[in-house]
Amino acid sequence: MSNENHSKPDDMVAKSGFFTGMNTTMGIASMVMILLFVGFTIQDVEYAGEVFATGKDFIIGTLDWFYVLVVNVILFFVFWLLMSRFGDVKLGKDDDEPDFSTFSWICMLFSAGLGSGLIYWGVAEPMYHIQDNPFLTRAGIEGNTVEAASTAIRITNFHWGLHGWALYVLVGLSLAYFSYRRDLPLTLRSALYPILKEKVYGPWGHLVDLIGVFGTIFGLATSLGLGITPIAAGMENLGWMENTQTNQLILVAVITALGTGSAVSGVGKGVRILSEINVWASLGLLVLFLVLAPTAFVLGMTITGAGDYLWNFIPMGFWIDGEPERQWQSWWTIFYWGWWIAWCPFVGLFIARVSRGRSIRQFCTCVLLVPVSVVILWMGIFGSAATAVDLFLGGGVIDAVNADYASGVYQTVAGFGYESLVTPITILITVLLVSWFVTSSDSGTLVMCTMLSMGDEHPPIKFRLFWGITSGVTAGILMLAGGLGALQTASIVAGLPIAIILLLMAWGMAKTLNEDFPVLDVEDKRELEYLNR
Repeated sequence: MSNENHSKPDDMVAKSGFFTGMNTTMGIASMVMILLFVGFTIQDVEYAGEVFATGKDFIIGTLDWFYVLVVNVILFFVFWLLMSRFGDVKLGKDDDEPDFSTFSWICMLFSAGLGSGLIYWGVAEPMYHIQDNPFLTRAGIEGNTVEAASTAIRITNFHWGLHGWALYVLVGLSLAYFSYRRDLPLTLRSALYPILKEKVYGPWGHLVDLIGVFGTIFGLATSLGLGITPIAAGMENLGWMENTQTNQLILVAVITALGTGSAVSGVGKGVRILSEINVWASLGLLVLFLVLAPTAFVLGMTITGAGDYLWNFIPMGFWIDGEPERQWQSWWTIFYWGWWIAWCPFVGLFIARVSRGRSIRQFCTCVLLVPVSVVILWMGIFGSAATAVDLFLGGGVIDAVNADYASGVYQTVAGFGYESLVTPITILITVLLVSWFVTSSDSGTLVMCTMLSMGDEHPPIKFRLFWGITSGVTAGILMLAGGLGALQTASIVAGLPIAIILLLMAWGMAKTLNEDFPVLDVEDKRELEYLNR
């Protein structure tokens, strides 16, 4: 077993000046990258959108097979790790214990990996797919029916399920292993040490980390900018404020301030506490949807959707649409894979940050199977409740989603028929949306600062403030300029080099584990037994 350690060189982090505690090259390069990108986008939003769209269209139209291959290879690699002889290996030294309780740890996994998207997409996506999708056409099922709803829930589970979370498992496990067991910096570059060796500290390592910073800050800015819509819609429904651009910018500022404050307090306080509150409140919302909707129908659809997904996720994962004129797979599945991949550096590093002391088997089980189980339950209940309202209780959910994806969840609540509960539930949904965005913002800020400080788990407070505010300002500027759509497209394009990095990570992880824990022959085993007596 290898005892090789690779601490970062002393000159990687500035000892004085403005960048004290940070890698100066990375700090300056990140700032320049953000300024150039935002400047290019807002100078001519339409042209920037065309440029990024061209790249995206090439990727999803020409390289769809590559994205399908990547997510499937990584999913099977994670299952192999889960069942392999390396399952008891710790992400850390042999005597390291976890930093957080299992409940707090799982709550923080959700805060980084899922968040607010579940709340409005849990209704919106099934309501899009219930109308039309290739699987309905192939099965001869009519849209806007109960049978179509079952297929829609299966597709939604597929897009939010095992394939996406396997990507997070790979990145998080690789970074945690090389950082806590091999003493490499907790940054994206460290996962490529088996390939780059000492070059991880040079230009190639800087490039890999800059790709991670790009995915983090612009992914956060995009999610915050686009996610403001359902928050503003909820507040307008409550009569608290009008859904105007000015008010949306105020909300961005408030969420940025809250997220930055939480990041300053650190993982053990702000991030952990907010994550636990979010999980409990979200479970309460889930129970309300189950109880207020036709419960028997919802439970039946949820169980059917779960079984349907588990039976079909492998053939669906390998399916590539052979009809060039039909763009459904590009608009949905390939877009989802690109988005999951683009978020891998951010979510994976945060998961690694809170996972010291876990075994590989425990890590793979909890990061893959627990979130996916919750996703299946959540999408089943929300999608079935929305279906019940639209088909049996007066309708309006599909029309609401077609007009504005963010309004579907509020229309579902109104359609339950309990007028006295509409306002309290709308308040709960709106507050949860804000709170989930705050946890995404604070965890993203900590991830950026950790990468720029070459793996320091407690980066300087001034940089947590700086990068927290920067992500909010970036979102606000792009909202004003109408550039969020272009940014979202650019994030998908950035996922292509990350996809290549992921394949290299999987190869490097397998190589390193086999080197660190070789299969012992009979003589070696006898010698080891003798030494252990």
